[in-house]
Amino acid sequence: MTDRFPAAAWFDPNVPLPPSLTTGQLARVIGSVESELEQFVEIYFEQANVFSALAGIFAARAFSSLMVYEKHRHTDLAQQRFPDLKRRGSADPPAPNDSLEIKASARPWAVQAHYNHPGWYCILRYLVDATGTIQPGKHVLIWRVHVAFLETADWKYEGSGAGAGTGGRTHTFGVIRPATKLRDSAVFSRPDIVIKNGKPVPRNGA
Repeated sequence: MTDRFPAAAWFDPNVPLPPSLTTGQLARVIGSVESELEQFVEIYFEQANVFSALAGIFAARAFSSLMVYEKHRHTDLAQQRFPDLKRRGSADPPAPNDSLEIKASARPWAVQAHYNHPGWYCILRYLVDATGTIQPGKHVLIWRVHVAFLETADWKYEGSGAGAGTGGRTHTFGVIRPATKLRDSAVFSRPDIVIKNGKPVPRNGA
């Protein structure tokens, strides 16, 4: 469709963005994440959750290289908490409008988090094309990016099934009716990818 990826025409300029963030900067993030993930395709087929974590890490690193946002670390702990990023020059802890949480997912709508804090959320939706047929030479594609400001009331608690001797996941929060909430927040969307049977697939059926 074009030799330039991601194409400027695939961005929706009407979607509200966090302070100081532009679609041009998002294009750089998308290109960086796709490039970084190319070497980890095998991990996707072994541990898909680890692959998603890597995608989120690479995205946060790409954002922090733009000189607009920087990694936010809790003041008394080495580990990161909410948010992943804060606008440079903002207070610590940052106000919700200066907070940017990064998510990566292979699912078209769902959003999960360990917190239900208000703030900006950027969700990179990816697919892995092992054969490289959708876009020759590329095996990881960011096909849609949602950017939305979510309030505490937009989240619902999802209890944990973890227990001694039984395993299970830890507790999380999920966005209530994500397809409805995020419908108008797709700042980037590839026109050659559609959702069919709940999964992203090539429009041409390849």
